[in-house]
Amino acid sequence: MNRSLASAGKRGGTSYTGLDAMLRRRLIAQLAVLRHGRIRLRDEFGELALGTANADDPDRLEATVTVRDPGFYRALAAHGSVGAGEAFIEGMWDCDDLVALVRLLVRNRDLLDAMEGGWARLGGWALRAWYRLQRNTRAGSRRNIAAHYDLGNEFFATFLSADLMYSSAVYAGEDDALEAASQRKLDRFCRKLDLRPGDRVVEIGTGWGGFAVHAAGRYGCHVTTTTISREQHAEAARRVREAGLEDRVTLRLEDYRDLRGEYDKLVSIEMVEAVGADFLPGYFERLGALLAPNGLAMLQAITIEDHRYRRALGEVDFIKRFVFPGSFIPSIAALLEAKTRACDLALVQLDDFGPSYALTLRAWRERFLRERSRIAAMGYDERFLRLWEFYLCYCEGGFRERSIGVAQMLFAKPGHRRAVRLPETELMA
Repeated sequence: MNRSLASAGKRGGTSYTGLDAMLRRRLIAQLAVLRHGRIRLRDEFGELALGTANADDPDRLEATVTVRDPGFYRALAAHGSVGAGEAFIEGMWDCDDLVALVRLLVRNRDLLDAMEGGWARLGGWALRAWYRLQRNTRAGSRRNIAAHYDLGNEFFATFLSADLMYSSAVYAGEDDALEAASQRKLDRFCRKLDLRPGDRVVEIGTGWGGFAVHAAGRYGCHVTTTTISREQHAEAARRVREAGLEDRVTLRLEDYRDLRGEYDKLVSIEMVEAVGADFLPGYFERLGALLAPNGLAMLQAITIEDHRYRRALGEVDFIKRFVFPGSFIPSIAALLEAKTRACDLALVQLDDFGPSYALTLRAWRERFLRERSRIAAMGYDERFLRLWEFYLCYCEGGFRERSIGVAQMLFAKPGHRRAVRLPETELMA
């Protein structure tokens, strides 16, 4: 065995114990029956190829995992996939293709579920208890949003498109540029809502002002938009001033539950994931109450498969634990059930375009890794950098395997009489 591998197995002077060896054997036994690809496991003991890989299968996936600290096996046993993610953040292991690894594990979800059993089930109880403390009350929402979106505007600008849209773009093909795909998404919103000069538009979730500037500047409407992130609010205000749109964009720093007034059109772009399952009916009640009797609303939401929604509500995954405290991913059925209970909006059109999100995440990841040194110079430590690398790969793998999706949903109030002009389908489905 070469010296580099032997040294890697004893990170920080930590050697394998009998427990580590036992947990390693158990993991090897679990992964030995891996289907649709192969994982090469490299550690102090050498290298093993686990799973099956048919050379004639064009969809086969392969990834090499290098374990640098035996604590990886303990973290995986104690906290399942969340523990594996934390161990990556701590530098206990690396992978030559994290996206492929995530995709392979999603394809073998039964094995992944098995890894969440045993001791990991005890760790899961503790995580669920912690997650219950992150509920999206007004105070909880401000705390949860600040934990992610107030990381620093300069940081997000290193990898997002120039319009600072932190949501899936709409790709026309694999070779599309992120900037063009992001603008296409904004135009789809404006065209589907049939935005016209003089329309009163309300946006729930300002982001950094990308939609408000685009809609007010190019379609002549007036946009009232709200966020509870102070960092985002400040940057959005700067961008509105720079665009000379202060007379057409009203920025608010308040909870969506406190919005009042009547508007012709409503927009919410990937904000519902921060609402929380308990507050979903209240969210739709606000949507219905804010719209004029002939109004239109359009949402973009990350979604999970309907049959997995209930189980996912009771689990704490890597995203909930390390990236978005208090977040959840709704299913289409859950969104429509909450809508039906809370308001009179009717679904007019639904488009799922998960492959576009995979390409969006790939673009963000490539930019993030290219700017890694610059981000580190801003004061972000190695753990933060590894967390974000894992997060971007984790999400991309999920969208590529369609375990999660993203949908645009167009709703109309009962009084909407004018035919809705729906653009030709140009979503990567």
